[in-house]
Amino acid sequence: MVFPMVLLKLADWLLCQLLADSCYRAAVRMRNYGFLITNTKNPSLRSPPSSQAQPQSPQSPFPPVTKCSLQGRESETVVCDIHGALLRPQSFFPYFILVAFEGGSILRALLLLLLSPILWFLDHELKLRTMIFISFCGLGVRDMESVSRAVLPKFYLEGLNAHAYEVLASAGRKVVFTSVPKVMVEGFLREYLSVDDVVGTELQTLGGYFTGLVSGSGLLVKHRALKAYFGEKKPEIGLGGPSFHDHLFISLCKEAYLVTKEEAKGSAGSAVLPRSKYPKPLVFHDGRLAFLPTPLATLCMFLWLPLGIVLAIFRLLVGIYLPYKVAIFLGTLSGVKFKISGSRPTKSDPAKGVLYVCTHRTLLDPVFLSTSLGQPLTAVTYSLSKMSEIIAPIRTVRLTRDRAIDGETMQKLLSEGDLVVCPEGTTCREPYLLRFSSLFAELADEIVPVAMDVHVSMFYGTTASGLKCLDPIFFLMNPRPCYRVQILEKLPQELTCAGGLSSHDVANNIQKQLADALGFECTSLTRRDKYMMLAGNEGIVKEKKKKKF
Repeated sequence: MVFPMVLLKLADWLLCQLLADSCYRAAVRMRNYGFLITNTKNPSLRSPPSSQAQPQSPQSPFPPVTKCSLQGRESETVVCDIHGALLRPQSFFPYFILVAFEGGSILRALLLLLLSPILWFLDHELKLRTMIFISFCGLGVRDMESVSRAVLPKFYLEGLNAHAYEVLASAGRKVVFTSVPKVMVEGFLREYLSVDDVVGTELQTLGGYFTGLVSGSGLLVKHRALKAYFGEKKPEIGLGGPSFHDHLFISLCKEAYLVTKEEAKGSAGSAVLPRSKYPKPLVFHDGRLAFLPTPLATLCMFLWLPLGIVLAIFRLLVGIYLPYKVAIFLGTLSGVKFKISGSRPTKSDPAKGVLYVCTHRTLLDPVFLSTSLGQPLTAVTYSLSKMSEIIAPIRTVRLTRDRAIDGETMQKLLSEGDLVVCPEGTTCREPYLLRFSSLFAELADEIVPVAMDVHVSMFYGTTASGLKCLDPIFFLMNPRPCYRVQILEKLPQELTCAGGLSSHDVANNIQKQLADALGFECTSLTRRDKYMMLAGNEGIVKEKKKKKF
């Protein structure tokens, strides 16, 4: 009964909006028009002389954000909105698509995309309410928390306006007012930008699920919320976008600065915040989409999807059943890019296999290494789905996480042939290497480091909370997936345990060597750190015990 009532309530609300909202807003804008003209007479809000000002809108009474001094702001308060000020993208539509796709389903994202042309003709409030309803109706609260924690921060960081962020970071106290759902932005703002408080639109929930409707207070009106929050006291700095509501919002501050479309784009990309200046390193993130899903980009994805599925199956079958050279040839013709450097090492002891130590980017790392070398290999792994085991073109062996048992297993496998191990224990998408387990260094003296990296443009081939059995399919669905395999020189004996080094020293040396080859950064983070952050667990799948009859 809940869903029909929600639809009836939404229909009633839409009818009221369509009949009365347009006239009401026109009257409000006419009433407040004189407000902007009055503000131009205020010297504190007046733009700097034209000889010093950067290009801005002729009607704008506020100076650009680049004119804000960053010195001596430690005791002051800055207020702003994430949409239109902190983020460069002028539309919040891509972030709603991410919620719909990653938290809901592909059908929910498709529905939002199909309605996007209609959204162009709606005013800001009706557009926002519609996107909220489609993205959140029936969405689990825990699913949204997962998207907010593991998916959205990556796209927010990539979209940060460098100028606005510098002003925000310079202030001692930071408060964000936003009309978008608070649940979408609060986690990122507090964890990555150290924002003290977030005031946003609250959503209704029922039984652990969102109804798709905003709470009784409605969408947040920023200038009213700022008055209610600070009272008679005015915050020192206000940042806003070019919209009328933002003008009202920042006019209540002692100093007001505008982030225009020109400022957001910047000259030569000056408004883009480089990775080196991120407030917190982005090491882990989850989700399948590897691009910012603007309407055009999302449409291209859905148009590509049928062909991508067929292409992924073709590439998979080629890799499983055809010889290595033929597989490389047909894979290249289908769009897969191979970048192979180095050669197969020579064995000093034919009775023992070579241990290949690889960086871990996807589940296909051992497969691409085997194809590059043109020889069968055995791969050991801590967790692998049944589907991945079935379709794997090479032999795979599961480890138990018991150091003694796993050591015996790997020693036996090395006596049978060459072995591939990924000592990070899990994949990492960003240019970082996780801490290497030292077990492999105790088992072999013939160790060959292999630097592996991937590049995708549409889908990520890894997941922490989704279906791992689909990881190879998603990777192979990319139009032009790229795999880089760099086989380094075999480790000299003096740099192995046989040369007197400890297993930890050997593991750390190889980690640094691989990081230098790839241009990555070494970390001490582990598999447990990744899964605790992205999925809220330790990343260990407990196998179900078979019932005895």
